[in-house]
Amino acid sequence: MTQFLESQQTWLVSGGILVGAGILALIGHAALFLVLGRVVPRTADAGEASLIRYTRGPARAILPLLAILLVLPQIPIAPHVAGSLEHVVSLALIVSVGWLTIGLTRMLDDLVSAGFEAAGRDHLVAREIQTRVHVIRRVAAVLIGVLTIGAILMTFPSVRHLGTSLLASAGLLGLVAGIAARPVLSNLLAGVQIALAQPMRLEDVVVVEGEWGWIEEIYMTYVVVRIWDLRRLVVPLSYFIERPFQNWTRRTTNILATVFIYADYTVPVEELRQELHRLLLASGMWDGKVWGLQVTDATEHTVQLRALMSARDSGNAWELRCHVREELIALLQGRYPRSLPRAREATDEDKP
Repeated sequence: MTQFLESQQTWLVSGGILVGAGILALIGHAALFLVLGRVVPRTADAGEASLIRYTRGPARAILPLLAILLVLPQIPIAPHVAGSLEHVVSLALIVSVGWLTIGLTRMLDDLVSAGFEAAGRDHLVAREIQTRVHVIRRVAAVLIGVLTIGAILMTFPSVRHLGTSLLASAGLLGLVAGIAARPVLSNLLAGVQIALAQPMRLEDVVVVEGEWGWIEEIYMTYVVVRIWDLRRLVVPLSYFIERPFQNWTRRTTNILATVFIYADYTVPVEELRQELHRLLLASGMWDGKVWGLQVTDATEHTVQLRALMSARDSGNAWELRCHVREELIALLQGRYPRSLPRAREATDEDKP
């Protein structure tokens, strides 16, 4: 009976020491982040704020686990029990460190995003760096997850021995897995290529499958294109490596816009040319670089006039095209109505 009571007392003392160590670690964690929470909003930038946000959760798990590992050798319990408990705590610590590492990659992404917002949406260098970091962060998260699972499995001796026995069949299994996972692997490799080669970036203006929009998100296996009417086009990453698409902001956001007007042969081209210049100067959407009005075609009934103009980006170009088209049509209707397209009928006098 005395031995039983002593055993129970030992377990209570050991459990109390472990629980006490964990509680002290949690109190230290709460005090540390309470101080940081009061100081950071006043003195820190976006990067330090992200550091606190993404490390708070992992630190809440890591600090108690470290405290338990430190006091575990000091408590009076059986070696086999201490070994099993140390193994469980080590597994939780591995998961927590993986969680912390993924949080640090997200913090880096936030840092770049903050710089991107400060530089503006049209800053090409900022968008290039943000796209690279965005894609690499997602690839790194997958790799960290795989390494975490591998580290957990390697803590089990039976798994290590199993790996030796399966080494002979690894080639065949790898071939089968490669064939089964070919679409996933191709998209992962495409993500790496996009991060390095930059055929498109976040917020680039693209035309994909006949749809005009912006690159909104780049994920591990697919890209989300925000269409002009707020629809979302989801495209596999491999599409942008294997098939052609239009990128209107690959090197610069500037773009040329055209407007076609069909008019009668009596249209005063020079007057329309001067009116176009006046419209562009007054519009506020023209970047002042390129403009012109030319007769680009002539049929038996009408002539085709092409108004050419440049704009800072695709959004301004679209608005400018609509504005110029409306104003030129209104000009023809009000000032030169006889220059609108019309059908002529030959009279007896016109016949030879």
